[in-house]
Amino acid sequence: QVQLVESGGALVQPGGSLRLSCVASGFTLDYYFIGWFRQAPGKEREGVSCIGTNHGRTYYSDSVKGRFTVSREDAKNTVVLQMDNLKPEDTANYFCAANRYYYCADENDYWGQGTAVTVSS
Repeated sequence: QVQLVESGGALVQPGGSLRLSCVASGFTLDYYFIGWFRQAPGKEREGVSCIGTNHGRTYYSDSVKGRFTVSREDAKNTVVLQMDNLKPEDTANYFCAANRYYYCADENDYWGQGTAVTVSS
């Protein structure tokens, strides 16, 4: 079965860190461009970060640049989003998505179900 599963979301205090994982099954993740998105209640989905194939180029939205880091763990068929210095405005449901041909695309071949991140004191 082809699927993406995110994990690592939690309740964390402002200034804290979380490590989100996106694990693929049924296909090889390193052949795909991967994007991380988030959606807060009542807001539109926002693209947060992207990573190319072969540990290539990365992208970060202005809202997370300098605080989030995306990386691949090919042996685990996983992409990781390390989130540091979290702010209350980072509160959202975070999704990963895989695209076979396009980098940082809004439309993707596979989507995960999401993992919830809440930043609050």
